[in-house]
Amino acid sequence: MLSFERALYWVETGAQPTDTVRNILSREGVYLMKHLKGGVKKGAFDEAAAQKKFDAWKADKQNGLAKIAEAEAKAKKEAAANALKAEKAVNEAIAKKVADKKAAEAAAKAEAEAAAAEAPATEEAPAEA
Repeated sequence: MLSFERALYWVETGAQPTDTVRNILSREGVYLMKHLKGGVKKGAFDEAAAQKKFDAWKADKQNGLAKIAEAEAKAKKEAAANALKAEKAVNEAIAKKVADKKAAEAAAKAEAEAAAAEAPATEEAPAEA
């Protein structure tokens, strides 16, 4: 976990972080705070204004991250809904094939029963001749 105050202390005392660490510190706002404290030392604004600017930046960053997370969640939800819709379509097609097959089997069975019922009646008639 990053200790903001300690990281700021080391950056202000001249520590030279690697590129990866510099990116992390920048993303966390350590370099922005260093810049703002430099403005306070030069008299451009006071400590309260610097803190206010930093808090505004942090809030804006959090809002941006929340929007990104919300967009990702929405995209994930839509993808799941589309997958469910596609799966339902496949299941309906399979159910239709099964129903058609059962209907064809029932029709064939009915024809076979009808043919079996007619066959004994026609066999008895020629036997008298």
